[in-house]
Amino acid sequence: MPLPETQKTQTWPPPANAHILTKMAEWDAWYTGSHDALTRAYASATHTRAPLSRPSQYAGGVVGTLARFLWGRPVADGQRDGRLHIPIAADLAQASADLLYADPPKVTSEDQKTADRLADYVDDHMATVLSAGSEIGAALGGRYHRVTWDRELADRPFLSTVHADAAIPTFRWGRLVAVTFWTRLAHNGGNGTVLRHLERHELVNGTGLVYHGLYQGTDSDLGRVIPLTEHPAVRHLATQVGADGALTEGRTPGLAVAYIPNLTPNRIWRTDQAGKDLGRSDYEGVEPLMDSLDETYSSWMRDIRVAKSRLLIPEYMTQTGKPGEGVSFDLDQEAYTTIRAAAGEDSDAPITPMQFAIRVDEHQRTAQDLVEQILRSAGYSASTFGEEESDPATATETQARKGRSLLTRGRKVRLERPALAGLATKMLLVDQAVFNTPGLDPSKPVDVDFGATVQDSPLQLAQTVEAISRAQAASVETKVQMLHPDWSPDQVETEAAKIRDEQGIGPVADPANPGLFGS
Repeated sequence: MPLPETQKTQTWPPPANAHILTKMAEWDAWYTGSHDALTRAYASATHTRAPLSRPSQYAGGVVGTLARFLWGRPVADGQRDGRLHIPIAADLAQASADLLYADPPKVTSEDQKTADRLADYVDDHMATVLSAGSEIGAALGGRYHRVTWDRELADRPFLSTVHADAAIPTFRWGRLVAVTFWTRLAHNGGNGTVLRHLERHELVNGTGLVYHGLYQGTDSDLGRVIPLTEHPAVRHLATQVGADGALTEGRTPGLAVAYIPNLTPNRIWRTDQAGKDLGRSDYEGVEPLMDSLDETYSSWMRDIRVAKSRLLIPEYMTQTGKPGEGVSFDLDQEAYTTIRAAAGEDSDAPITPMQFAIRVDEHQRTAQDLVEQILRSAGYSASTFGEEESDPATATETQARKGRSLLTRGRKVRLERPALAGLATKMLLVDQAVFNTPGLDPSKPVDVDFGATVQDSPLQLAQTVEAISRAQAASVETKVQMLHPDWSPDQVETEAAKIRDEQGIGPVADPANPGLFGS
């Protein structure tokens, strides 16, 4: 189905996806860590100035739960907003991306020329796009990567990212078959006009088509179709689309976009038709714990504020202002008036020191326990975030410490690998069709290797190889492979031959053919 062309009112985004986008806005508020975004996500939208006690705070279900969050409570009039946000949500998303894409994956093919072209694709730009997309996907539950081409920018196709909160997907049997992306290009506050760019990917007889359209509407209404030339951001597409609104070039088998879920299964939308095939956010189910962590640190900082050393003195000892101005004080000054008392005949009213205790240990233990609960629920080990650091450890010891994180990484890799392989194949097809690159063979399977996350240091590897050599338990090739796991078989064989020459080791008999000798 191409892009909508109706002139009647059409709510956008579609109402069927409203609850999903609302939840993603909540996750986005935690990810960005904005006070305003968190307040909007949890405070009642029916009050411009919320009272101290709202009916929603006593309600049951989701409404009552969200209203009782730290970020759903109003701040009293005249009182400072002392809520402190701890960006552990952003730390979770960054850790997820680092576990997957700290080093770019290897993308290879059986065909050497195709493999060389794939190596050209996996440059710093692609690594950055994958890493950034993975971080956003950990927050929102998934993301979209699309194969993009622009002759003015690059001589080959490249990947770009679309966030999950700007897409309306269609799945069949859990597989993406179509998706509509939208971008808000302009908003005229005077008359409420909004310009949106819609980009739709869908399959037509197995061929992936990409439609582009520009719509003029309002905040809630998609509006009518207008020419692409009406906005500079999409003007260049006007000459690239046909009469049907689809791009005329790059029409190759398969979609030019892939949805990569962060984790599966999706718990909260398990039975929801619009959301059951979407991924699971790292924040899903831990929002109350993150809110409690913010509340703990806010309480800790409040202890520090109210525990400032002060003196309570009688009013008559203070200096007053001009007639009619009365007496005033600053919360940060060390002495201020709290009592009305006159000097006695024999003695003055006492000057009383005030110093509240700062409950450091109680707050610290509470915060530490909440952090551990959050990390465990999100699927990560404390050591991934620098906790429980000690002396340098071997790869085996590090794996034991980071076991939970590595299990989570393994689950995510199984979702990433087939999606990246499909995108790489599509890039090869577009490369042939759009850039006329010869010699490529997209029919060959594409292999994606994420490598090992934890590796021994060169010294530890050398000590291991030395022990194996003394035990005479491995060939030269095996030892070279252990020291250089990233080398190709040809590189390993070349290095092994050099070692034999330097050490004067002669040809080795082939066990399968005693009459023959290997190199």
